[in-house]
Amino acid sequence: MAVAEIIGAAIGVMLLVVVAYMLVGSVLTAAEVVSTAQKDLVLQDEARMRTAFTLSDKVYNPNGNITYKIFNKGTEIISDFKHMDVIVEQNGEYNIYPYDATASNTQGTWYISDRSKDTIHPYQLDPGETFEITVILSDLIPPEWFQMTTGNGVYASDYI
Repeated sequence: MAVAEIIGAAIGVMLLVVVAYMLVGSVLTAAEVVSTAQKDLVLQDEARMRTAFTLSDKVYNPNGNITYKIFNKGTEIISDFKHMDVIVEQNGEYNIYPYDATASNTQGTWYISDRSKDTIHPYQLDPGETFEITVILSDLIPPEWFQMTTGNGVYASDYI
């Protein structure tokens, strides 16, 4: 009978060790996930702080296009155009225009119409560079206001 008690105690101790190992492992994994998430958030905030751009030379064409220049005045390269949106206010309605990489003149999209002197990092808006943007409006109602927003949440807006 004494052997059964020893075996039972040994199994109980082993179960306690396994449960403690699992608890410590899950706590360490959770701490690592939280730490990684905090680092990623800090990196995103730093990139947002270094991103800045201005809009200038805006022209509304009666054929339903808006053209303007975007100048990167920050220190971060702006390159994630597919996650950038243009918001246009027309007659009290706000319309979101996504990026069209093919520049196919599709209504309701925008594209980069002139990448002047884009020799360093082609197809990326480096600090100090200017691109010309064309927005193909979905209707011929004259726009009153527009805003361009980057993928990391930085935006610039202006009246037309």
